[in-house]
Amino acid sequence: MPEFDNLVAVVTGGASGIGAAIAARLAEGGARVAVLDLNPADADPAHFALEANVADRASVDAAIATVAEKFGRIDVVVNNAGIGAQGTIADNDDDEWARVFSINVTGIARVSSAALPWLRQSPSAAIVNTSSIAATAGLPARALYTASKGAVLSLTRAMAADHLREGIRVNAVNPGTADTPWVARLLDSADDPEAERAALNARQPHGRLVSPQEVADAVAYLASPRSGSTTGTAIAVDGGMQELRLRPE
Repeated sequence: MPEFDNLVAVVTGGASGIGAAIAARLAEGGARVAVLDLNPADADPAHFALEANVADRASVDAAIATVAEKFGRIDVVVNNAGIGAQGTIADNDDDEWARVFSINVTGIARVSSAALPWLRQSPSAAIVNTSSIAATAGLPARALYTASKGAVLSLTRAMAADHLREGIRVNAVNPGTADTPWVARLLDSADDPEAERAALNARQPHGRLVSPQEVADAVAYLASPRSGSTTGTAIAVDGGMQELRLRPE
């Protein structure tokens, strides 16, 4: 039997990039997948796609209610929606700090709390949050983004403690720099895109960008009913960037 057979999964930011790979992987494992995204028309038509803004509680509540009405259950929530930010602490104003945290951090709370009544009824409830290598390694010119993803990692542990005895496991995945449309836009805006890509490849010990599919497989492991003893933890999918210190060749 497929590992997610008969289960319903919600993936935020699931219309492109890592989110789309996650949605595809869960569906491959037998899940019925609902994608919540600002641009649901971009989602795979095989999924149930809804427009939702994780920065707006009314939008989230309405979307989750629609998913529950359609499928009658929610078993897995993948909080993948997020935005990037560049610069040091001096480069973003208060409004931008509030905007990034509202999407990257409070958005997780909005979606998860809306889904809690359904997760509490599931025999295989799991939440997986997308954090980042930036939560565990200091990266230059990523102060705001790093702060938000560090908060995601801490929030994951707190959620795991709060909901373990309700039968809900909560974990996170920490991707390294992944080959996504967002990274492609950063590369396109660089003075020398090829040199910037080479630098990003070299920053990760295995010498290349992480693929969205690799992140999706880690999410699937954390979300799977087969991982019933895994909670309150994070998996780094970063080519060794978090833990390895290789000598230059």
